[in-house]
Formats: sequence, structure tokens, C-alpha cells
Amino acid sequence: LRITDLDGMRYTAFATNQTRGQLADLEVRHRLRARCEDRIRAAKDTGLQNLPLHAFDANNLWCHLVMLAAELTAWAQMLALHGHNARRWEPKRLRARLFE
Repeated sequence: LRITDLDGMRYTAFATNQTRGQLADLEVRHRLRARCEDRIRAAKDTGLQNLPLHAFDANNLWCHLVMLAAELTAWAQMLALHGHNARRWEPKRLRARLFE
């Protein structure tokens, strides 16, 4: 939930059931979780959303290939696209603009 003030101040709220810990620690944990969910969404866009084959072993191989592609994309964005806006692009946009 985000609320933006007229002065440009942004307030962010998140609910938790943690009974102890500093607010800064909770926020870091929340932001790391959001980054993990972004990687999961990118893996689904890469091909993890559906299993196209019939056999279990074939789908297992498919999952390994998708995760390899997701890792290579993440490393390419981090190393090769340093200082470029493409570092934050989603896999669909990367395919459309860079990989074709």
C-alpha cells in the first residue's frame, strides 16, 4: 500500500506478525522478499509457468533449462548491462529489444 503526498513524500506500509525486531530490519526483509518474487515472476515469463512435455523427467529437464536461462539473464543484466536501463527490463522486453 503506497500513499503519495502532495510534497512528493511517499509512505509505505506493510503488515507483519513479527513480535520483535527493529523497523529497519523488517523493511530490509520485506524488500528482499519482493526481489525474490520479482525473480520468480521473471522465471515464469521465461517458461516456468507451464510444463510443455508429458514425462516427468522431460519436464524436470525443462525446469533446469528455464532456471539456467533465468540465471544467465540475471547475470547478463548485472554484468553486461551495467549503467543501462535494460538492466531493469523484464524478460519479455529483453527478448523483444535485445535478443532478436
